[in-house]
Amino acid sequence: MFAIIETGGKQYQVSEGRYVDIEMLENDPDSKVIFENIIMLVNGQKSKIGQPYVKNATVEGTVVKHDKSKKVLVYKQRAKKGYRRKQGHRQNFTRVMIDKIRTSAKKSESASEEV
Repeated sequence: MFAIIETGGKQYQVSEGRYVDIEMLENDPDSKVIFENIIMLVNGQKSKIGQPYVKNATVEGTVVKHDKSKKVLVYKQRAKKGYRRKQGHRQNFTRVMIDKIRTSAKKSESASEEV
């Protein structure tokens, strides 16, 4: 079973027990994170496609660490002009361990009804 989630303006394919590196989150390491923007759920021949998101579906994960990716070099040059610029960039990311993919989210029991 796997799901396609949307976070940080990007889409990621995730499955239980696997790591995924996503855009930087503000959560602390070892804290829980819940993704509610599920675009698609696939379980063998059964699939659910959201319009735009699948209702009552969540993906739960644990933040493992915050880190920076490998350096990307940006090099600019103009021929015969002596113009050269070299710049490096390291993107921040958060590594998340996917714990559970839930197809039906339970309503929180902490919300009390007021009369």
